[in-house]
Order: sequence, then C-alpha cells, then structure tokens
Amino acid sequence: MSTPKAPAPGSVTMFTTSWCGYCNRLKAQMGREGIAFTEVNIEDEADAVKFVMDVNGGNQTVPTLLFPDGTAATNPSINEVKKRLAS
Repeated sequence: MSTPKAPAPGSVTMFTTSWCGYCNRLKAQMGREGIAFTEVNIEDEADAVKFVMDVNGGNQTVPTLLFPDGTAATNPSINEVKKRLAS
C-alpha cells in the first residue's frame, strides 16, 4: 500500500502516534472546529508507517494528514486544514 484510500469529502485521515503532543493538539483543534477525521496510529499499522515515510522523505513524522484530494500535509496548522478542506 503506497497511498491509503482518500478520506470522505470534508474529512481527513490523520496518521499519529500515541505519544505525539502535536497530534493531540491538532485532534483537539479539529474537534472544536467540527472537522471529521479518522485516526491511524502508525505504531499499530505497518502500511501506515510506509505511507508516512514516503510522504516525509523517509521520516516517521506525525501528524501527517491525508486529504480527500489525495494530497498530504505534515504537522499542518488548523487554519491550513480548514483552508485545504474548503478548496
């Protein structure tokens, strides 16, 4: 699996780890903004690790978000998430 299935319009797939503070902050912000997301813990999913590493030049950098248009962003701000979902 190189690219996971794109999320539904208006939502994102968020690749995380259990210990990532940036992930927890972005999850809370998206919750407050009413943005739907599916969380995938890369510590539990080998295919997810490969995707995150492909997107991030070999690094396991999280949060990495997959958008409905098939693009990805690493550690985006909540404003960037909202902007990309609106376009």
